[in-house]
Amino acid sequence: MSKLKTTKNKKSARHIKARRVYMDYAAATPVDPRAAKKTADILPDVFANSMSFHGFGRQAREVLEQSRQDVASVINARAEEIVFTGSATESNNLAIKGVMFVNRARGKHLIISPIEHACVTESANWLKKHGFDLTVLKVDKYGLVDPADVAAAIRPDTILVSVMHANNEIGTIEPIEEIGKICRQKGVYFHTDAAQSFGKIPIDVAKMNIDLLTASSQKIYGPKGAACLCIREGVNIEPILHGGGQESGMRSSTVNVPAIYGFAQAGLIAKKEMAKESARQIKLRDKLIDVILKTIPHSYLNGHPAKRLPNNVNVRFDYVEGEAMIIQMDINGIAASTGSACSSAKLTASHVLTAIGLKPQEAHGSLRLSIGRWTKETDVNYVLKILPKIIERLRELSPFKIN
Repeated sequence: MSKLKTTKNKKSARHIKARRVYMDYAAATPVDPRAAKKTADILPDVFANSMSFHGFGRQAREVLEQSRQDVASVINARAEEIVFTGSATESNNLAIKGVMFVNRARGKHLIISPIEHACVTESANWLKKHGFDLTVLKVDKYGLVDPADVAAAIRPDTILVSVMHANNEIGTIEPIEEIGKICRQKGVYFHTDAAQSFGKIPIDVAKMNIDLLTASSQKIYGPKGAACLCIREGVNIEPILHGGGQESGMRSSTVNVPAIYGFAQAGLIAKKEMAKESARQIKLRDKLIDVILKTIPHSYLNGHPAKRLPNNVNVRFDYVEGEAMIIQMDINGIAASTGSACSSAKLTASHVLTAIGLKPQEAHGSLRLSIGRWTKETDVNYVLKILPKIIERLRELSPFKIN
């Protein structure tokens, strides 16, 4: 009995002491304790339906409208331009389907990039099945869209251009301001999925000529279940959810006020700390990239070397399979990704990586490390210690040998 108990305690001790390093912030962020506390503080009292006319409802509505103002302030928008939704996927669906359907008498042409999130790509393909025309632009080897290609693709019947602000897999930041200017000059609506960039890098919807912008709480250390679509005043759009007419008729459903409040609090924190935190993350990002490329043979950076998100590292390794890397890293307590967590169950090569010219086998050998607010240099050092050993071991087992 004593021996069994000792063994169990040893196992428990090993489990407690096991190092855990989270390098998947691009997939989801933990809730910032400051935002969590403020959200928890209102939960006992702010519970009523914000559409109710009694005092409890008015209290919920006051919190909702203050949250709307706070989220708008992060991107220099007006409060009335913010429509709260349940996720970035819903916001993107609303933007694309809502604009295309209501304007179909004027035109039926939609333009997107080939590296959009699946919810944008699938919405566009769904519209194509329903009689709309779709143009998919090309990107260069870094994943950048050429604004000149956008201008050339716009037709008299073009209604909407949708190009994400920063890519969720390779971190490349697109020339959104230039694309927005072209769209505004040609009288075409411009939508950008800013789920990855909101709260990380500066956004000014007015300066950048953005008509519709998607943002998400769970990417900026807020609770899941809250997101928004910023809709510039004057944009002709119709809802895709119908019911009680919440959110000025744009998104029927009982409003999740506590989650939205948490989203707003997380947004205010991100806005205040953006410059300092961005600089800190860039140093950690660049250390990861530099050491990996210098110490691991046949390793390459995916995405733009400079025009990339502060927290994104995407590298590929010859003669290694991505899923095997992820499993070995997880065994060593490191959480990472081969691409977008939203489609990690798919066995096909990443559409983002193939769009930038990688062969399927190259795409399958890619690894995404995304750092965040609680990533420390010791975490980076641990990854840099473990990763080369994993790559070496997997290459020993690989049927493909390095010359």
